[in-house]
Amino acid sequence: MKRTITHLADGRELFYFDRRDDADRSAADLRDLPPRPPASELRYDPLTEEWIAVAGHRQSRTFLPPADECPLCPSAPGRLTEIPSPDYDVVVFENRFPSFSGQPVGTAPVGGLSEVRPGTGRCEVVCFTSDHDSSFSRLSPEQVELVMEAWIDRTAELSALPGVEQVFCFENRGPEIGITLAHPHGQIYAYPYVTPRTRLSLRAAERHRRRTGGDLFADVLAAEREAGVRVVAANEHWTAFVPAAARWPVEVHLYPHRRVPDLGSLEADERAAFGPLYTRVLRALDGLFGVPLPYVAAWHQAPVHTGRDLSYAHLEVFSIRRAPDKLKYLAGSESAMGAFVNDVLPEDTARRLRSLAEG
Repeated sequence: MKRTITHLADGRELFYFDRRDDADRSAADLRDLPPRPPASELRYDPLTEEWIAVAGHRQSRTFLPPADECPLCPSAPGRLTEIPSPDYDVVVFENRFPSFSGQPVGTAPVGGLSEVRPGTGRCEVVCFTSDHDSSFSRLSPEQVELVMEAWIDRTAELSALPGVEQVFCFENRGPEIGITLAHPHGQIYAYPYVTPRTRLSLRAAERHRRRTGGDLFADVLAAEREAGVRVVAANEHWTAFVPAAARWPVEVHLYPHRRVPDLGSLEADERAAFGPLYTRVLRALDGLFGVPLPYVAAWHQAPVHTGRDLSYAHLEVFSIRRAPDKLKYLAGSESAMGAFVNDVLPEDTARRLRSLAEG
């Protein structure tokens, strides 16, 4: 893999990841861009003990432009985009409208019991392919490996930034999920705190270790593999399964068979084995209702400074679609109380996906 670093017209960093050593990435960004926005504010909610990012500049971000105005496609004569090169394999760059950034900002007290501090950190965009009409499910195994190398590279570098506590790689796919750009891409958030979901999981893992002496995630994986009824697909190094207590109408978790705290700790054969299994699962998901499935694909990695001995890196993919013409809305119980009600039996989802993955 070859990595090339350059800068966009407003100073943001951009990284090309190429399979070829002779790839020419000398094209410069010739756009006239406005100054970068300041960092967001973080406001503390004393009722939930959570930090909320307030980033008003994100209201003006690009929203579902036509394909011929896509800012994630390669640049072409008369059409300059976020990627200056006329072609690329995989690209990562700093988000122009970030939720967290290293730009300086002043904060003032807001009253009440809320603390306020700058939303320092970093947000990056990951372009999986230059093909605007493609999708992650259609990437070759070699392309998936290159995307994974980009995730690993960025996780390591972002984890080393001052103040970063957790790095989160994810993909939002489909207008139903709320995407603002249709080009196949994901994002990476470098948070200045450990996220609520991760804190809950680590506390559960710690209690499980004290109670049983075992690893919670490894024990969940072993139990699902033994039960078999919710396993969707597996190979030598990975297993994909629908969790027994799935919150979402469609939800699949992919675990490596060996506990690692983060993607960078995977060995070469484990990295190579991920792509063929994952893209097979994604194609099964698209076949579930006969339409491209909207989903969130979320990598769970260990925080930077805590809980690394308890964490187990894995991918969770879930969708709000519950039928060809129906969506799962997070209404009263889910939104107000955080109490999920799933309308679909996890075993039924697993059975259907298993059949599609084997076909």
